[in-house]
Amino acid sequence: MQTFFGTFDIWQVLSSFIFLFAIIDPLGNIPVTLNMERKGIKIDAFKVCIATIVILLAFLFAGEWILKLFGVKIEYFAIAGGFVILLMALEMVLDITIFKNEGLDGSGSIVPLAFPMYAGPGAFTALLSITAEYDIINLVLSLTLNTLTLFAVLKGTRWLNQYLGKTALYILRKFFGIIVLAIACKLMFGNLAMVFS
Repeated sequence: MQTFFGTFDIWQVLSSFIFLFAIIDPLGNIPVTLNMERKGIKIDAFKVCIATIVILLAFLFAGEWILKLFGVKIEYFAIAGGFVILLMALEMVLDITIFKNEGLDGSGSIVPLAFPMYAGPGAFTALLSITAEYDIINLVLSLTLNTLTLFAVLKGTRWLNQYLGKTALYILRKFFGIIVLAIACKLMFGNLAMVFS
């Protein structure tokens, strides 16, 4: 189905949903959410999700303009973004820390949950990188689905932690890490081929 923002493609929606879900990582961040609640920090799932999708949509529509401002083609950003996402995938698969969020202070629903945990540098990089291959309409739908999933996870954090357990959450993190690793390779090598063709 053709729209103003591109052609609707269910496979693009599903594949970008899985990719962004792995990057946003609501399941992997359950321990962080629980730790915040133990400290008496009130978390409003609705506020977190609204802030997250607003930030990501703003970056989706303004990100390419920002690149043009600096004279960077989307293909080059996709290659650089693929490299950053590759490092993020290695963190997930190998249980190592490459990126450190030092100096980020704050509490509550907006900071640090909506930003920079869910709508942070990793999500920005991933989102802008895949705009080279995915139509905007499919990315908007994917972000909407991810936000609804994030809302469900935040509302059911205690239940998920209790019934899935640390082992299941750990396995899911590894599984999504492999998916992210594969997509990072696709982004880098696919766009390298475009640059040199």
